[in-house]
Amino acid sequence: MNKPRILYSFPFTIGDRGIGHTAYHQVLGLVNQGLDVSLFCGFCVNSISGLHYQRQTLSLYGLRLPIRPLGVVRSSALHDRIVARALRRFSNRIDIIHCWPGAALQTIKVARELGIKTVMERPSAHTGYVFDVCEKECRKLHVTLKRSHYAKFNTKKLAHEEAEFAAADWLLCPSDFVKKTFIDKGFEQKRLIRHQYGFDPAVFSPTEQAPRRSNCSSFTMVYIGDCFPLKGLHFALQAWLRSQASRQGKFYICGQFVPGYKKLLKNQLSHPSVEYLGFVSDVAKIMRRSDALVLPSLAEGSALVTYEARACGCVLLVSDASGAVCEHNKHGLIHKAGDVDTLTKHIDLLASEPRLISTLRANSLANTHNLTWQKSAALLADIYRQCLNKQDEARSEMQPHASERVQEVPMTSY
Repeated sequence: MNKPRILYSFPFTIGDRGIGHTAYHQVLGLVNQGLDVSLFCGFCVNSISGLHYQRQTLSLYGLRLPIRPLGVVRSSALHDRIVARALRRFSNRIDIIHCWPGAALQTIKVARELGIKTVMERPSAHTGYVFDVCEKECRKLHVTLKRSHYAKFNTKKLAHEEAEFAAADWLLCPSDFVKKTFIDKGFEQKRLIRHQYGFDPAVFSPTEQAPRRSNCSSFTMVYIGDCFPLKGLHFALQAWLRSQASRQGKFYICGQFVPGYKKLLKNQLSHPSVEYLGFVSDVAKIMRRSDALVLPSLAEGSALVTYEARACGCVLLVSDASGAVCEHNKHGLIHKAGDVDTLTKHIDLLASEPRLISTLRANSLANTHNLTWQKSAALLADIYRQCLNKQDEARSEMQPHASERVQEVPMTSY
C-alpha cells in the first residue's frame, strides 16, 4: 500500500509545547509525505493545510473548551468517545489509526470491531516504570508532586493505560530505552516498533564555526527542561559542583521548577558558576553558545531537546535513560542514570579537552540530517505501510493480549 489512509487521534492541543509539538510535526510531516490524513485533536493552534479531514473535539464554535474545569481525564474520555463514534461513520476511509495513550481505549475497541489496525504512540517509558522511578526519587528527596502531575503515581491512570497498551496492535517506541521498559513488562518485541522524533532545521542550526575552547574557564553547560526529580537536575548540579569546570566555567539552567524542588537545591543554585534563567523561549540561542547539554534523566521517551541540541552543535552529556539518539564517545558522552561520579568525570573530560568537544561536535553534526522531522515522518509512513502489509496475527498470540475483548477501565477521575 503506497499511501495508507491515516486517522491521527491526539486528545490535546496540536502545536502546543511538549507532546503537542511532537504531534504537530508528525501530522505535518505525514501530510508533506503525501499521505491521506484525517486529524482528530482536542484543539489546534497551528493550521495544517492538506489534511483530508480535521475535527477539534474540544472546541465549540471555534473556541477551545477550558480543560481545567473538565479535567484531563474527562476531556480525554470525551475525545475518545467522539473519535470512536466518528470512526463507525467513515471506517471505509481509514486503513490505520495512530493514537495517543490516555484517550484511545474506546477508539481501539471500535477499530478492532471494524478490522482496522492501530498503532499507539508511547512518548515515554512504560507508565508503571515512570511512576515507580519517580516516586522513589521524590521520596528520597522529600519532594511531593501535585496530584495532577503526569509522573505522579496513579493506580487508575496506570490501569487505564495498561489496558490501552494491551489493546493496541503495535506500540511506537521512540528509543531503545522505552522499548526495553516494555519488554521488561512482558511485551513481545514484535509488538514494539522503533521510530524516532526530530527537530526543525529552520529553527535549530549551528553557528558557522565551532567555538574554540582553551581551558575550563570557558566551558559552558546547559540544562533545558522541566525541573523536577525525574529529570535529574539534582544529579547535574552535584556533578557540576564536584567538577573542576565549576571553578571558572558556567552552568545555565532553563526551565520551571515544581514546588519544593527549587528550595531543596537552593544552595547549589546560588553557586557563582550556576545561573538559573527560568523559562527561555529561544533555546536554540543558548544551545549555540554552550559546549554541552546535560540531561541526567531517570526516564524519558526520546527527549526532543537532545535532537535540538545536536542540531545546534551542542555536545550531549546524557543518561542512558534519556532516550537520546546518541552513540557514546561519538556524538556525546552517556552515563548510567543516577551515576553522579561518571557524569562528573564526563564534565571534566569535556572541559579539559577542547579537541574532544570539537570531534564530538563534528561527528554529531555530520549525522543530524537523519534526525529532522522530515526524516521522522518518512520513517513513520514506512512503518504504517509495513504494519498494513503484515499478515493478520491471531490476537490470542499477541501478548499481552488476553482475549479479543478490550479490557474496560472506568474513566473516573485519576
